[in-house]
Amino acid sequence: MSRRRAFSDDSDEEDGRSHKRRRTSGPTDIEDRLESLITRVGEKSTSSLESNLEGLASVLEADLPNYKHKIIKILCECVTDLPEKLSVYTTLVGLLNARNYNCGGEFVEILVRNLKESLKTCQFENARLIVRFLSDLVNCHVIVASSLLAMFDNFVEVTLEDNIPQVRSDWFVFMVLSALPWVGRELFEKKETEFSALLQTIENYLNKRQKIHVTALRVWTSDDPHPQEEYLDCLWAQIKMLKNNKWMERQILRPYLAFDGVLCEALQHTLPQIIPPSHDDDATYPLPSVVFRMFDYTDVPEGPVMPGSHAIERYLVEEHLHRILHTHHLERKDCAAALLSFPTKVQLPLNYMIVEVVFSQLFRLPHPPYLEIFYGSLLIELCKLQPSTMPQVLAQATEMLYERIDTMDTSCIERFVSWFAYHLSNFQFRWSWDDWSTCVEMDPLLPKPMFVKEVLLQCLRLSYHQRILETVPDSFAPLIPTKPHPVYKYEKEGAGSLPGTITAYKLLSSIKSKCTPEEAAMILKDLPNPLSDEEGDPAYNPLKIDVFVSTLLFLGSKSFSHSFAAIAKFHYVFKTLAETEDAQICILRSVHEVWGTHQQMMCVLIDKMLKTQIIECSAVANWLFSSVMTPHFTSFFVWEILHSTIRKMNKHVAKLQKEVEEAKDKLEAAERRARDGMDIDSKDDDVPTEEMIERMEEKLESAQSEQKNLFLIIFQRFIMILTEHLARCEAEGQDYNTPWYKWVIERLQQIFLLHHEQVYKYINTLENLLFTSDIDLHILEVFQHFCALRS
Repeated sequence: MSRRRAFSDDSDEEDGRSHKRRRTSGPTDIEDRLESLITRVGEKSTSSLESNLEGLASVLEADLPNYKHKIIKILCECVTDLPEKLSVYTTLVGLLNARNYNCGGEFVEILVRNLKESLKTCQFENARLIVRFLSDLVNCHVIVASSLLAMFDNFVEVTLEDNIPQVRSDWFVFMVLSALPWVGRELFEKKETEFSALLQTIENYLNKRQKIHVTALRVWTSDDPHPQEEYLDCLWAQIKMLKNNKWMERQILRPYLAFDGVLCEALQHTLPQIIPPSHDDDATYPLPSVVFRMFDYTDVPEGPVMPGSHAIERYLVEEHLHRILHTHHLERKDCAAALLSFPTKVQLPLNYMIVEVVFSQLFRLPHPPYLEIFYGSLLIELCKLQPSTMPQVLAQATEMLYERIDTMDTSCIERFVSWFAYHLSNFQFRWSWDDWSTCVEMDPLLPKPMFVKEVLLQCLRLSYHQRILETVPDSFAPLIPTKPHPVYKYEKEGAGSLPGTITAYKLLSSIKSKCTPEEAAMILKDLPNPLSDEEGDPAYNPLKIDVFVSTLLFLGSKSFSHSFAAIAKFHYVFKTLAETEDAQICILRSVHEVWGTHQQMMCVLIDKMLKTQIIECSAVANWLFSSVMTPHFTSFFVWEILHSTIRKMNKHVAKLQKEVEEAKDKLEAAERRARDGMDIDSKDDDVPTEEMIERMEEKLESAQSEQKNLFLIIFQRFIMILTEHLARCEAEGQDYNTPWYKWVIERLQQIFLLHHEQVYKYINTLENLLFTSDIDLHILEVFQHFCALRS
């Protein structure tokens, strides 16, 4: 791989003047070519990896005098951007260090600087990857083993700090443990005594740490058939097994072994002392997790054996697959191809391990790393690329998940429903439904019938009612959703006796005749108020609201667009009718009456009304927890609406927060320029005044108050209905742990987890006002599990 050849490889990709440009290559062209060469090394090639590395090292060595900083910069970027090729790059750095000691030293110095910066700025995953890279450099004779061990000791000493959250010490221990598969053998051979002391310190810490948070993060409440282990406990068990195997593993590619003769002659560098930055209360450390297990070796019918759950190979393969998903999560086709091209695929039941890793991310709590649709589209792509094997593995996984659904977390069941419906829609809704027919006779609130019912409701959103009827066996009739249609009570038989029917017909006719909002309001003006018998002047007229909302939504029932147009045109009428929260709840009741059989339409209309500020978030929360919605309380659409409402409020607060911060930055920059005697540019006319910032802050405080109030309403209502259920069961001598209770208590847990960043801001208020020692322990435990996530 000569330098001349290397710099002409990609010439065909350039334009028609490439021959001319090659003779007058500027620094930019050469830098681009260097980047291409470095980032592509280790990919498929007709030459061996070793010869490619040796050739590339020669090319880079020749270019060091002119492009040293660029080369080091690219290599440092590869450390965090291409960690799946870690040992390829450590070998390359080792070869460069053997040829140019100063270059190796400069690279290590910059990498250490990057590590310190990553720790300081809370870029924890980047820091972990850098530490792993530094560890592997010990194998390449670039770094002295004792200095790496000293760095590990400094990280593990974090466990001895006082008054810090456990997530901080957990993460530093995890960072060290995750690097040991690469460097454990080298440390064992060269520094056995010091290394054993380090491992003992880690073991002492792991034995005493709290694990209250585990319950909240488990996909399944049962350990049958596979234990659901906390991530640090599982990794420690894998490290101990690796230690028992004399630190020998069969998974990591180690190209530097081929260059041992060259590398062992190189001079090594000593790492400077790296002290972890002090704890900052504003730092957000990665949350703990529970390791997802779906398969073991007994589930794989033939071929290579799956590594055991405590084999280090299981961790290494899963870690590599997770990195592939991270690298390609925006391109499903590239991602599927990369997964199926796994380097050691012939030694593994790769399809099973891919499916398990994909589901582990989809079901991760509190939420998946990427959009849920990514996992669905990726699995479809995998089925296309491996049509003879992947669909069978996926079908087997689906059956397993269904069989274990009774102990599955509600959030995960919800994601399972969404994924399965989406998957069916891409395969003509074909499934062996008869195998699940026993669920029809079960209590409809049990997870299996609930799952099938919700899947069919999701399929209805992706298809149409007749298609569902033709696809699913007749025996599933009790679980098949009703055909969606608007219910306009003023047109039904016997509607003449309803108050407001005549006005409803007038309004119907007027809207069809394209009346103005003001004319519609005049038609409603004379309707009597059913609340007028109560003391005082009623704040709203429920009959007016019902006639107007029912009529308007019925006329706009043809499509989402028709409904949106109707809401937009008559927005003025909505605002005049919905001045109080009770009036807004009345609007929501009318929406539910009209569209009770079309859950998606309800979700979309309520979202639209929130966006257009017809209703407020607190009104939606109070309506969902009202007695009218009690029969639907376990239905998934109720929680879809609630989570959408919370997200809308969170986005609103975040937007105002950002505006305040940007305004302060602008004002500060303008004041700094004025102090320095610089003229303010004309483009800076929009520099806010202090009065403007004060008004923005008031607006933000108001929004934060609304956000806090929304969470207080939701959690207070949860406590009320759960306390009522527990008290009733105790009075009647019945078991409180009913299917209804499982859904509701896990929905409470879901609110805490999905919105943990926002809820955590108000943790003291919640602890003092709602989750006190007076409430039932079953409810209090959910709050305690949430608090333990960051403690």
